[in-house]
Amino acid sequence: MTAPAPDYQRILGVLEEGRAAGRGPLKAREIAVELGLERTPAKVEGLRSKARRLAERGWLVQESAGTFGAGRGPVAVPDAGSSA
Repeated sequence: MTAPAPDYQRILGVLEEGRAAGRGPLKAREIAVELGLERTPAKVEGLRSKARRLAERGWLVQESAGTFGAGRGPVAVPDAGSSA
């Protein structure tokens, strides 16, 4: 299986960092805040949709009450400032 696209890797990176810091699963709104996105319904719903796709493909775990947790393990996260 190939690595997910950069937007998806950023979501995975936030969840992996949270797991490493001892935090539990996060809601889509919390992930949006961690990524520096606006907490508008459009941004949060778009992020939730991406997180669900990642869960369907086994990259992360969708917990109860709409929260998402890290799944497979560490994922290389591209730097926010890189143009790659």
